[in-house]
Formats: sequence, structure tokens, C-alpha cells
Amino acid sequence: MICTIVPPYLLARIAGLQDEGFSRAAEAARHALAELDPVAQARSQARQSPPPRPGTAVVPSLRREVSDAGSRETLPGTVARVEGAAATGDAAVDEAYDGLGATGALFRDAYGRVAVDGAGGLLAATVHYGREYDNAFWNGERMVCGDGDGEIFERFTKSVTVIGHELAHGVVQYTAALEYQGQAGALNESVSDVFGVLVEQKLLRQEAARASWLVGAGLFTDQVSGSALRSLKAPGTAYDDDVLGRDPQPATMAGYVSTQADNGGVHINSGIPNHAFYLAATTLGGFAWERAGQIWYDTITEQSLPVDCTFAGFAAATLAAADKRYGTASPEYSAVTDAWGAVGIRP
Repeated sequence: MICTIVPPYLLARIAGLQDEGFSRAAEAARHALAELDPVAQARSQARQSPPPRPGTAVVPSLRREVSDAGSRETLPGTVARVEGAAATGDAAVDEAYDGLGATGALFRDAYGRVAVDGAGGLLAATVHYGREYDNAFWNGERMVCGDGDGEIFERFTKSVTVIGHELAHGVVQYTAALEYQGQAGALNESVSDVFGVLVEQKLLRQEAARASWLVGAGLFTDQVSGSALRSLKAPGTAYDDDVLGRDPQPATMAGYVSTQADNGGVHINSGIPNHAFYLAATTLGGFAWERAGQIWYDTITEQSLPVDCTFAGFAAATLAAADKRYGTASPEYSAVTDAWGAVGIRP
């Protein structure tokens, strides 16, 4: 399962910039593309969720560990900071530590889930992965972040949504286990984007109307005309650059992309369920992690989703979750129904 924050189509675009004044970025992107297969192999060997044993007490506290790969591509690297230790002064280490904490706090405080595995396991990250590595990924056990090439991308720990996104892939791994292909893969990406932005919103105490709804804000250098990798509010508008091109995500099924690339368009078509969540959350107002987020969390943890779930199947599951928690006459149920309708999906 290839599951990285930067989509392969964007890496491929950057890899062709050798003659555009971005030689370092082009080389870094080519290397990141070459690394996708090893990452996929690691993901395919990842552990699935071991259900907590009945009666097992789970201590609701975070256990974080950040390691430093030292510009090598060997995991996990050397432990640089553990739970309760003081800041190191290394920006990537400390940003990863704080991002692990913000993500763990969202799932614990909002949904009662302790750690990615739901059983109080270690929240682990590795930073300074590779040399000028242009990506971040979840390898089945930990979040891994590169430092970027400095021409197109900054270090990947700069955005807490990236950290939240990658750890959310771990949550999906331990719950719905959506396969990384076609619409199920796009849902895997979308759920990770949803909880990635919710991590940031909860950290900043932002209500839905005030949030940016951007994934990866702050990753691009000032040489790029773009605000982020993706936008849930307005898919297709996250970047529009003379060199990188324009964000290709559709917001509705009218723009659905049928392709064999990128595991069937998982990073492109995720814009559609992303936008549905944004519409539901902003219709309900207030803090998005409380009602809309709760419904999405209930969907991946309580509904019996097939691993090859379609958009329509996922929409139906969110409605079942909304009905179970709030009832069909509730504003929550209506908001979710209308959101899916607005993006052209009929459960």
C-alpha cells in the first residue's frame, strides 16, 4: 500500500523540472518516486489491529517517541525525544513531538481512542529521513517525515495536518482497513485528510467557519504559487503555479477522474468525499470534530465497511452512523444527507 502525503502525479511533475531552475527539487522528486515501491512493501507487511483484550485497562495518556534518521533511510533511527522530555531545539524533532501530541489528543479527547491502535500503543515518528526527501508517510508502525528539497518543499513536520494525516492512516489501518485502490483508496486518503484538518482545528480551537480546511499549508516554499497540497473547502484550488500546474482535485462526481495512475486516482478523487465532509461540518457549525467528526469516526470504527468500499457505500455508512447517534430527524442526519447530495453521491 503506497500511502504518502505528496501524490505521485505531483512528484512526477517536479521530477521534470531539471531545466526549469529546480535541479535540486527535480532530483529529490525522482528519488521520492523511486522510494514509493519500498514504502508500499513496508505498508503491505504492516500489522492490523489486535483488539484489546476484554478487561484490559487502557491508561488514557500519550506515549510519544521521536527518532532522528540522520539523513539516512534506515528506520527507526536514533531516539531523539521521548514522552515528557524537554524540547531539543531541533525544529523537526520538536514539531513532530508536538504534532504527535495534538493528534493523540484529538482521538483521545474527542473519541476516547488512545493512540493509533486504540490500545494505548506508542505514538512514534522518525524525522530527517533521507537527504532532501520530498515526502512523509506512515509505514504501518510510525510516521516518517523528510526535510524537503528547499526549492519546492520545506520540511514536512512544519504542517500539523501532515502529521495528523499520516497518523490517521494508521487509525484506518487498525479499523476500517480500506484498501488503497480506486474509490476505497480515495476514501482512505479522504478520511486521513479529514482527521488531519481536525487535528489542527482542535489544536487551534477553530470553529468550522474560521478554519482554513487546508492539508499541508506551509509546505511550499515562497517560490511556489500555492497555499497547500489540498483543500477540503475548495478542492482544485490548493495551488496554481506556472511550473507545478494546478491542483487537479475535483469537488464533485461531475469531475471524477477515471485513471489507472496513482492506484486509481486515490489522491485526486479524494477531493469529492473531502468536500462532502466540509459541507456537512460547516452546515452544522461549531467545532467540526464534535458532530461531523464524530459521525466519520463512528463510520470507520462501528460500521461494517467492506475493504473495497465505494463512495456510495461510505455515504450510506455515514448516514447509518448519524442515525444511530443522532436519529434520522436530526440536523446532523440532514446535514450529512445534503452534503453527499451536493457532491453528486447518492447512498
